[in-house]
Amino acid sequence: MLEPEKMYMSYNNIHKLCQTVAQQILAKGERPDVIIAITGGGMIPARIIRSFLKFKGEKNIPIQAIGLSLYEDLGLDDKVETIGKEVIRTQWLDFGALDKHFDSLIGKKVLIVDEVDDTRTTLHYAVTELKKEVDEQRIKLNRLNEETIFSIFVLHNKDKPKKAELPASIMGTGRYLAAETVPDKWLCYPWEATDIDEHTRLSIEQGNN
Repeated sequence: MLEPEKMYMSYNNIHKLCQTVAQQILAKGERPDVIIAITGGGMIPARIIRSFLKFKGEKNIPIQAIGLSLYEDLGLDDKVETIGKEVIRTQWLDFGALDKHFDSLIGKKVLIVDEVDDTRTTLHYAVTELKKEVDEQRIKLNRLNEETIFSIFVLHNKDKPKKAELPASIMGTGRYLAAETVPDKWLCYPWEATDIDEHTRLSIEQGNN
């Protein structure tokens, strides 16, 4: 029997959500210069939405990856060095490589992608740290007149109180893009499934196909 606290999402559903949000981005003229995927849940949506943001004759938007994990979920002991109160970095951008191959993130439109906005802790950390490092680069390279614009795309925003806030430059400007707002339930994504046929069947039963 289907457990009511779980919501199953199919690949078809996710593909369509990415297409819808991409159309919104293009309609506003805010096609990103670079996509930053939070590893794990953000990688597949980032790759899908890039296809819908591509213009004929133009290069693909580069995708960079950052890895963030909630410390409380890892079962780590006190000897592990943490960065921030709740989040640790498992992978981060190489700003030296970006400077060499992509002229850094300074002055770029940056789209941060994850699958779900749950407590908002991870997204808050990602935006705060990326902005801080870009600002440091702006000072270092004397490019203070070039603004980097951050946006966020998530497949699902859980309708629940958040533990962290996002800056007004994102929330107050229409640059927070959640394809759907859903109840605070356990979201089951297809890339986590061990039986994709069963997962798809449950997605269809719930109308998430």
